[in-house]
Amino acid sequence: MNSENPEHANLTKLGEGGTHPKRSLETFPNRNPERDYLVELRTSEFSCLCPKTGQPDFAEILIRYAPGEKIVESKSLKLYLWTYRDEGVFHEHFANLLLTDLVDALNPKWCRVEVDFNARGGIGIVVTAEHGTPPDIAFS
Repeated sequence: MNSENPEHANLTKLGEGGTHPKRSLETFPNRNPERDYLVELRTSEFSCLCPKTGQPDFAEILIRYAPGEKIVESKSLKLYLWTYRDEGVFHEHFANLLLTDLVDALNPKWCRVEVDFNARGGIGIVVTAEHGTPPDIAFS
């Protein structure tokens, strides 16, 4: 964001509070660790770069997990995902990196990451990575 732009002169809150990309996931305590329940996080705004060509890749991400003692804070997840915007990474590698980082941060009972990359060159790629055993909870 260009702070010299006069259109931005009165925007003092926009960008405040650590909105810079950061590859770390913050958590808060789960108040119901004894109960099996699902948390679903979705975004259709993920982007990264092809590590060979530098062309942009876009994807929808669905994260489902059964929390243990911790829950991921959604803004930290947004900033984490943002760090990949200018990074070259293969689709399969990214999905597994995301799962590993979520498992390391949360130690969930179960976690599944589904990343649905838009077609490029006529081929779409969906990568699903999973940790643990799914809880006996019906999915909608």
